[in-house]
Amino acid sequence: MMYLHIGGEYVVPAGDIVAILDLDNASTSPITREYLRRVQKEDRVVSVTEELPRSVVVCREQGEERVYLSLLSSATLYKRAEADVFAGENLWEKEERA
Repeated sequence: MMYLHIGGEYVVPAGDIVAILDLDNASTSPITREYLRRVQKEDRVVSVTEELPRSVVVCREQGEERVYLSLLSSATLYKRAEADVFAGENLWEKEERA
């Protein structure tokens, strides 16, 4: 199983990732703002940083959504997920084969 480091001491299983969103762009949508309010109210948001987050990582863990707020940009997280630097393979393809 492959994992994605999303900042701080947090890693998530790549297969659990539903979406990686840029927080600035995502927060302009009323639907996304409402979604983030709802998951916050349901205590399903984990802040990976004490600083202002730059991205949102939505995961489905054991059938339940969990949202991580990360200091890393969505572009950085996507690049990490897209290419496993150590093995030289696409992270998503590895999960599909498993």
